[in-house]
Amino acid sequence: MKNISFLFQFHAPYRLKRYRFFEIGQDHYYYDDMQTEEQVSWLVESSYMPLCQTVKEMIQFSHGKFHCAFSVSGIMLDMFQQYAPEMIDILKELAQTKCVEFVCTPYAYSLSAEYNKLEFEEQLAKHAAQITELFGQKPVTVWNTELLYSDEIGDQLLKLGYKTVMTEGAKQILSWKSPNYLYNTAVSPKLKLLLRNTGLSDELSFHFSDPAWHNFPMDAERYAQQLASLPEEEQIVNIWIGAETFGIRQRQETGIFAFLKALPFYALEKELIFLTPQEAVKKLTAADTIPIPYPVTWTGEAKDLAAYNGNDLQQEAINKLYAVAERVRLCQDKRLKSDWLILQDVTHLRYMNHIDHSGSYYESAYDAFTNYMNVLSDFLQLVDEQYPTTIENEELNELLTTINNQEKEIAALEDEVKRLKSKKKA
Repeated sequence: MKNISFLFQFHAPYRLKRYRFFEIGQDHYYYDDMQTEEQVSWLVESSYMPLCQTVKEMIQFSHGKFHCAFSVSGIMLDMFQQYAPEMIDILKELAQTKCVEFVCTPYAYSLSAEYNKLEFEEQLAKHAAQITELFGQKPVTVWNTELLYSDEIGDQLLKLGYKTVMTEGAKQILSWKSPNYLYNTAVSPKLKLLLRNTGLSDELSFHFSDPAWHNFPMDAERYAQQLASLPEEEQIVNIWIGAETFGIRQRQETGIFAFLKALPFYALEKELIFLTPQEAVKKLTAADTIPIPYPVTWTGEAKDLAAYNGNDLQQEAINKLYAVAERVRLCQDKRLKSDWLILQDVTHLRYMNHIDHSGSYYESAYDAFTNYMNVLSDFLQLVDEQYPTTIENEELNELLTTINNQEKEIAALEDEVKRLKSKKKA
């Protein structure tokens, strides 16, 4: 029987306000709250809520046989709590069905995996704690920002205890192989690799309503047949899609929600099985090992990082931002730490792309860069006030080591107190 794994990915950035050069040092609030709220409301009303309600119905009508995964960034969850608490409610309902797996992603939806390993680790931990608190799940699967993965990242994930990592089934890593298998990572067979089926995912994301597409018009029965007709020996088809596909990229009148709602009926009729990533790894045996020496993402033709660090503007912004990572880590200022996370959002870098700055509200890549760098300049000044650049990195590292040791000691003492209390009750 063929296994199908659906994932819906949710993320949007906080909107930066128009921040001019003369405001540096004068105004320390960087966000356009009205535009952010409007954006979130539009996403929720047009796409996210109808999608979640549809998934809920798919689970109910299939008697719990439809399983899928959600990737919801920490920043997105923060915005839901602030602007659309009804989204938190329905996500909790979906979690309670035990049919939806919430995967772990860098909290800020950042490129920290590529530019600061400790920051990456902390963001994963922060997001995992958020998922556990909100939805009662401990994440074991990682969806890194834009499906970013390399063996170097895999090595870190393995040490952090994760079981599964997801990435794009890009041609440069697959060669003649199919994405429709579970694979071992090159770093260790203990860390499994799931690969997105680009063609079947993009068919829904970009071609569902395209009359020029060879499979137009697509309906649930035809799509299920397409899945069922894949070679019998292929284990799993991973269909991972941005949530905004439903209701925004493919508008409601195209029939996209009706298509999705009907899919489990036709899929189960053809004996297709829906699995979450966690379930897939438990059920399947890895077919082979795939080395991924260079970063892969799900973006662009090249499926690499070029959309985010491919020009001088982006590289300048990245270098300036991550140069202060250690200093921000020492800060106790909650507002500064919040700004630090928001400014790492990969979307800000995407807006600086000359060729494709999809969804950008700036006139050009230069406009996006200038506004971001003005904000970043003020932020860097605030960081410097707390931990001046005159402090050498060696001294900073010593401070960080002391702080980390203190945190570990406190955690150990708290565990000992819990143990003694439990013993006393017994």
